[in-house]
Amino acid sequence: MTHSQHHDRPENAPVLKVTNIKKAYGAIQAVGGVSFEVRPGEIFGVIGPNGSGKTTLFNSMLGQITPDEGRIELNGEDVTQLGPLELNRRGVGRTFQTLQVFGKMTVRDNLIVAAQEHHGSMFSRMFAPSDSGLGAKADALIDQFHIRHVADKKAGELSYGQQKLVDIAMAFMSEPDLVLLDEPCAGVNPALVGGISTLLKELNQTRRADGKASSFVVIEHNMDFVMDLCHRIMVMVEGQVMAIGTPQEIRANKQVLDAYLGN
Repeated sequence: MTHSQHHDRPENAPVLKVTNIKKAYGAIQAVGGVSFEVRPGEIFGVIGPNGSGKTTLFNSMLGQITPDEGRIELNGEDVTQLGPLELNRRGVGRTFQTLQVFGKMTVRDNLIVAAQEHHGSMFSRMFAPSDSGLGAKADALIDQFHIRHVADKKAGELSYGQQKLVDIAMAFMSEPDLVLLDEPCAGVNPALVGGISTLLKELNQTRRADGKASSFVVIEHNMDFVMDLCHRIMVMVEGQVMAIGTPQEIRANKQVLDAYLGN
């Protein structure tokens, strides 16, 4: 399936549909039957106390672990058994809690490498012509992420917050339909958090304006960030879905408040 076919999904069909995902480690049920869907162009947040199963769920969606039961569908196609590289080729971009930037490469080359990984193998990455025609795309993202002033610096020389921006930009180089953002605010100076939120909103809007699905799923501990950024939020507690709703609905949900404040 080529990337151009992704957009043939039926009108308003979910980009991501997760049905009754279960994953146990020994006697511990990390995820106990979670279902939700993410709509085209939607920013969907996942929150919950530590140990609520968020990371296990995310790793299932990233193809890093295979759930014991349940289905994961991307644009209507069953991708439950696929690994990270196959998912990436089908239009899933991702960021990790731990930075994936190459410290000895420039910012611009980091972005180009991220797209080459999407198109080819490690071998082609090492021996590809310097920008494989991806330079213009990298430059557009560099401007969008306001990192032009550090574009030619080695990524390892940047502040942690700037490296985080490069990391997020790398996820967008392959023009994904779905981007999974794993704690984009973790370790970031609080002054930068609002900037990351604004940037993600802008990316979501510009990509929607271009007719691209561009849905985001965000796992984050920073409640204010999630409330400000997301269209809908899913709250997980002990491997189960406690609630799914708009930020307003989640804020007004007594069960959710008790789960958080009771921690």
